[in-house]
Amino acid sequence: MNPAPGDGRAPDPAGRAEDAAPGGGGAAETAPAGTDTALRSGQVAAAAGVNVQTLRYYERRGLLAAPRRSNGGHRLYDADSVTALRVIKAAQRLGFTLDEVAELLDTGRHRHGRPATGLRDRAASKLAEVDARIADLTTIRATLLDAVQAGCDDLTTCAATAHCPLPFTALADDHHTPGPHR
Repeated sequence: MNPAPGDGRAPDPAGRAEDAAPGGGGAAETAPAGTDTALRSGQVAAAAGVNVQTLRYYERRGLLAAPRRSNGGHRLYDADSVTALRVIKAAQRLGFTLDEVAELLDTGRHRHGRPATGLRDRAASKLAEVDARIADLTTIRATLLDAVQAGCDDLTTCAATAHCPLPFTALADDHHTPGPHR
């Protein structure tokens, strides 16, 4: 049976529908003897708090290893895949791009017993970016607060007065740096 487009199920190579809805809907298939219980796509996605399309995208990008397949062609993941997805999402919430996450993961995969390097330096760099954004946002907030307190209701009228708190001239001259500067 081939699923209808958009029904939350993806066809497997044999033409059957693989459950892709959060929660899985089906029991995990039994992995070969000596391995952990395998999880299907929907189960992994639900456990990691992502959707199945995100799971597939991360596989295509190489962020997540390609899973093994069941005899029926279903993707079978181990529990480490859930951890990997959570790590990727946490890194994104901390401001790392997927390219940066991929580099960090790649560094970790190729360390061969050596201490992983790069995370501390990248985290320090990301922290400096966050601090710069906070400084810009603080300046923007202060300027907007000044505009509210000055009672500026009309942009054109306000800009024409000497008491206008909005730094129009500075913004026009300093357009390469985000946020107003005084």
